[in-house]
Amino acid sequence: MAQDRMVWLDALRLIAGVSMVGLHASSDAQGLPYPDAAITEKIFPLVTRAFIYTARTELFILISVFLLLLSLQSRPREYASTITQQVKRLLIPFLFWVAFYACWNFIKANAFGYAGSHIENLTQPVTWARYLLLGDVKYHMHFLPTLFGILLFFPLFKHAVKRPWIGFVILLTLLCKREADIYLWSNFKDLSIFPFILRTVKIVAYIGYGFVAASMLGIYQRKHALSRPVYYLILLIGLVLLTTKLRHTYLIATSGTWVYMDPFAYWADYLMPIVLFLVAMSASHKHWPDIISRAAPYSFGIYLCHPIFLDFAEVQFHASPLGPSAQFLVECSFAIIATSFFVIAISRIRSLAWTVGLGPIPTLRLRPFIQRSQEKVHV
Repeated sequence: MAQDRMVWLDALRLIAGVSMVGLHASSDAQGLPYPDAAITEKIFPLVTRAFIYTARTELFILISVFLLLLSLQSRPREYASTITQQVKRLLIPFLFWVAFYACWNFIKANAFGYAGSHIENLTQPVTWARYLLLGDVKYHMHFLPTLFGILLFFPLFKHAVKRPWIGFVILLTLLCKREADIYLWSNFKDLSIFPFILRTVKIVAYIGYGFVAASMLGIYQRKHALSRPVYYLILLIGLVLLTTKLRHTYLIATSGTWVYMDPFAYWADYLMPIVLFLVAMSASHKHWPDIISRAAPYSFGIYLCHPIFLDFAEVQFHASPLGPSAQFLVECSFAIIATSFFVIAISRIRSLAWTVGLGPIPTLRLRPFIQRSQEKVHV
């Protein structure tokens, strides 16, 4: 395989997809950091979570904007055409998986005793509004409508390709997001539209990631690798951020709850995907194994489908005597392997491959039907 494919970017795609499995497996069935377990029993999954969650969904945003702007350079398209393409690529599969998980959730709800409330929720219009607009139906399904909202602003990002310094706006947008979130949670959390307000703030703030992706495209096209001093500075920043994440992990382990209000952890979480992208980009000139590019196309499907097998594992093991560490290893290993085979199988089915981003959206072929109907009329 030719090395001009940017295998380093494929590696980031694969890391981002698989990391979501580890992230969701590193908590108990209620999504909590094992509050009843001893620290020695839960420290392994929580520390592992700190490492793997350097590849947050924000890394997917950087990759998506980077690739979109790169494709627009080689094949310019009008705004409407570009957005229509993103609707087909993101929102149509999203609608499929919303419908699927709305039904699939019955399995876990029945196993954990809240099937009745789940059924009641499905009768409420606000539930479907949250599913469709926020992606609340399952885990990180929220990423797809959020990414689409960010891509609506792609013409703005182009300015940062020629002026990479614009990427530093991410510091301002993340600061504004943090302050806005604190204010909104303190004053409006009881409003019915509160989740929608939060999501709007998030999309506006995440425009900063779009500028960062465009900046990195500009840097990449000028010279693939960062200068040695800058590269070492990025590594140092990454080490400081990772140390901050480990400190935050200790607070979570000792408190038994997710510690949301730690300002240092906030910056570490949201800046690590940028550091990871820059490090990989700087190593783009090195040889990367070809198998990475063969596996990377399945990353989107792994992202979309892994909750199926994580739910199955949680249902099977929720009453088992396994401790958090053993349960994490079993669930994570099972979900990654099973999801990979499942996505590969789906990709081989022409009529379903589009659901995991590996095939064209099927269209209704009405013209032959209309022609046959007209022939019958004439006869």
